[in-house]
Amino acid sequence: MNYRTLGRTGLRISEIGYGAWGIGKSGWIGASDDESLQALRRSIELGLNFIDTALGYGDGHSEKLVGQVVREQAAKGKDIYVATKIPPKNGQWPAHAGVSADETFTAEHVIACTERSLSHLGLETIDVQQFHVWSDEWVGQGSWLEGIQKLKEQGKIRHFGVSINDHQPENAIKLIETGVVDTVQVIYNIFDQSPEDHLLPACEKHNVGVIVRVALDEGGLTGKVTSGTTFDEGDFRNHYFRGDRKQEVFDRVQKIAADLGVSLEEMPEIALRYVLSHPAVSTVIPGMRTVRNVERNMPVGDGRGLSVEQVAKLKSHRWIRNFYQ
Repeated sequence: MNYRTLGRTGLRISEIGYGAWGIGKSGWIGASDDESLQALRRSIELGLNFIDTALGYGDGHSEKLVGQVVREQAAKGKDIYVATKIPPKNGQWPAHAGVSADETFTAEHVIACTERSLSHLGLETIDVQQFHVWSDEWVGQGSWLEGIQKLKEQGKIRHFGVSINDHQPENAIKLIETGVVDTVQVIYNIFDQSPEDHLLPACEKHNVGVIVRVALDEGGLTGKVTSGTTFDEGDFRNHYFRGDRKQEVFDRVQKIAADLGVSLEEMPEIALRYVLSHPAVSTVIPGMRTVRNVERNMPVGDGRGLSVEQVAKLKSHRWIRNFYQ
């Protein structure tokens, strides 16, 4: 496993991190706790040392599983870095334009949610505490920064980050320029290459760590989502891939594979390596609910990116759209 520095935090984290939304039993259907714990432990055996979770993933269920494994590893003398997230007080995902910071992240809300997360995790300190949504309108607004500073002073969090709204990579540039944020989490993949335009250069300039989510387009870029794919009732992907979207995605993935001269089975690796080929990226956090997926993804974090020629070919496959809507 290769390790990269998470921006100004100085933390050396694995190129492949663990996205723990799927193990929270909210939105994703089919994960069992036993299987989730096995997957977490196996990923750590293979060199992973960074896990991203959230208070909103199953109302703390994901945090409890993550905390159990992190405490086990700590007893063995192994440090695993944990990032979690504070949900907006008004419950709006993504953040809506024109909404004030007082409606989403007051100091009191930030502190109370952090205390809940610490309790779920069973830890004394959170390595990276993030806001689960963000709007650059909140820069200089409200009391949220006071809450973050107090938590840092108390040693309850080490670093502060934000998870940028779906497909809005430029809606954090102003925050980055203030110097108060240590990390950003953003959707970035072969289809949505827009973070390359302004966000990633800003992160490089200001030494802000970049955590990439949805690198596999919720499974679309694995080549395994076809017109005949079905998801369990209650799985959010029924909405994400509704209508003709499954066939449209599959057709595009076939074109990518043909353009690169690779098989569909190689597409998960290609998708992850594309993201890791950008120097601003610190880690990518695919969801890995099974040991099988862990063992498929972890070898990609070996420090090797795609070739210059492969990256150049993939530029033509940019396809910005918002399937969450």
